[in-house]
Amino acid sequence: MTTATTPRRAEADPWLPLPYYVAANHTETPDTATLVLRPESEPIRPFLPGQFTMLYVFGVGEIPISVSGDPEADDGALVHTIRGVGAVSRALRHAEPGTAVGVRGPFGTAWDLDGPAGSDLVLVAGGIGLAPLRPALLHALRHRRRYGRIVLIAGARAPAELLFTDELAALSARDDIELAVTVDRPGAGWIGGVGLVTEPLAALRLTPERTTALLCGPEPMMRFCASTLLDKRVPPARIQVSLERNMKCGIGLCGHCQLGPLLTCRDGPVVPYPVAAPLLEVREL
Repeated sequence: MTTATTPRRAEADPWLPLPYYVAANHTETPDTATLVLRPESEPIRPFLPGQFTMLYVFGVGEIPISVSGDPEADDGALVHTIRGVGAVSRALRHAEPGTAVGVRGPFGTAWDLDGPAGSDLVLVAGGIGLAPLRPALLHALRHRRRYGRIVLIAGARAPAELLFTDELAALSARDDIELAVTVDRPGAGWIGGVGLVTEPLAALRLTPERTTALLCGPEPMMRFCASTLLDKRVPPARIQVSLERNMKCGIGLCGHCQLGPLLTCRDGPVVPYPVAAPLLEVREL
C-alpha cells in the first residue's frame, strides 16, 4: 500500500543510479568481458531485448551498455557484455567481483519480436553486436513454438574475438536453430566459415514475406546485410537495426546522440530499416 507520504521508487527518477555490485566477471576475449550485476537492494525495472542501461563507475564516469542477459530471468541480475575501449568501459571490463556500480534504466526501444505466429527470425551479428542480439535469441529459444526458422549468423575479425563461444558450441548441436559462424582472418586450427557475414546471409534461402531480420554490428555491415535482405525481397519494415551513437543522458534531454530527427537513446537504439537507411549515411562525430 502506498500513501501520500510513501517515497516513490528510486527508479522513478531517471537521473538517479541504483546501487549494484559486480557478482561475476567472465572474460570473453582479451578486451571484452561479460559482467553479472546484482542489486544492492531494489533492482531496476525489467528490460526488453535490445534495450540498454547507463552504467556508472564511481570516480570515472557513465556510459550506455546494451543488456546481454536473459530478459525473462527471475534472479534480479543484469548481464552486460563490455568491450574496453575507453576509461569507463575499461574500468568495467576489469571490475573485480564486489565492485560497486550505479545503474540507470533500462532505456530505449526494443527488438520487435511479436511478428505473426510462425514467422522466421534471422539474426545477424558482427563482433560485439552479438551482445545486444543475445536477449532476442534467448527470448526466441524460450518461446520456440512461436517461431518458424531461427537463423543466427555471427561474425568476427578473428576466432579470438568471438563472443559466447561456449553458447555458440551448444547452439551448433541443436536441431531447432540454424547457425553460421564466420571470421575474416581464420588463423591456424579454425574449421568454421571464413568471410563476411553477408556471405552466409546471401546463401540463405528465405521466405521473404514471413521473415523478420535483426541486424547489429558495424554500420557498413548493417547496410550491406540490409541490402542483401532487400534483394531477397524481405519487406523493409521487417528489417530492424540497432544504432549506436554518443549517448550521454539516456533519456533524450542532452541531445548528444541526435541523428537526423532521432535521439537514439529515446527513439532507438532499435529502429526499422526504412527509418535508419538515410541516417546511416551520417558519420558519427
